[in-house]
Amino acid sequence: MPEHMTAAIDDGFDQNARDAVYRAMFTRRDVRSHFLPTAIDDDVLARLLLAAHHAPSVGFMQPWNFIVIRDIERRERVRDLFLAAREQELPAIEAEKQALYRKLKLEGICESALNICITCDRQRSKGSPLGRWHNPEMDLYSTVCAVQNFWLAARAEGVGVGWVSIIEAEALKRLLAIPDHVTPIAYLCVGRVSEFASKPDLETHGWGRRLPLPELIMSETFSGEGETQLKSTVARLNTVSAAPDTIRPADQGVAPAVPQREPPKEASALSLSSLNFDDASVNRASQAGSGTWPAMVLK
Repeated sequence: MPEHMTAAIDDGFDQNARDAVYRAMFTRRDVRSHFLPTAIDDDVLARLLLAAHHAPSVGFMQPWNFIVIRDIERRERVRDLFLAAREQELPAIEAEKQALYRKLKLEGICESALNICITCDRQRSKGSPLGRWHNPEMDLYSTVCAVQNFWLAARAEGVGVGWVSIIEAEALKRLLAIPDHVTPIAYLCVGRVSEFASKPDLETHGWGRRLPLPELIMSETFSGEGETQLKSTVARLNTVSAAPDTIRPADQGVAPAVPQREPPKEASALSLSSLNFDDASVNRASQAGSGTWPAMVLK
């Protein structure tokens, strides 16, 4: 090894922790049904928002804001926007799928404990376009990373999340008093649920299926042939996976919440330093995922 190079550090998670991470990914669902009237504790919501706030962002711009919407009358007005948008979208749906489209449950705006609108401030990095000079839409993509962080953290906490995309953006901006330079990225329904389904609702109802991953892997160029061994490995992992039919309330959390330390007396806001992320605590918190199907799939 050349002198200027150093060996890679061995800083990966142990098997239990890896199981918990992959299990959160594989059992995350876009929840529309099964919401319970149970309130979301602010400690839990704070952890979810903290996870979202630690998403990667191009140029470290952190363009997101989080609008927490609890008022039921406001949420009813948002649902009215959804209903209007659904009727506008219907003619664009294939004729043979329109009847199914009408039957699908596509939101839980009023049934969930609360809603959160995650937005992108397109002026947040004004004057410092690091990473955006050639690709100005990177702030939008960065905000989507925050959405995914929020979603995965919610799954780990046993909290359901549903993304309502059938809403006219300008109407939503007027309702939530969102400034012109801010773009709503995700309108999320958030709440405790009675179960997490084993498969996405749209797959269960026959709307679509998960595409075979080997068909989506290319070599060197778009549509480039190759990577036969990798594709074979992917196909093998996919065929041995077997999630339970339904994940019931007792199994809602991927792992118990990471224990929280008392914040330093001089700190007035929640920070990462107030959370216990040491390896021993993470390993103990991951025991709920030990030996479950992600470990069997990924070993």
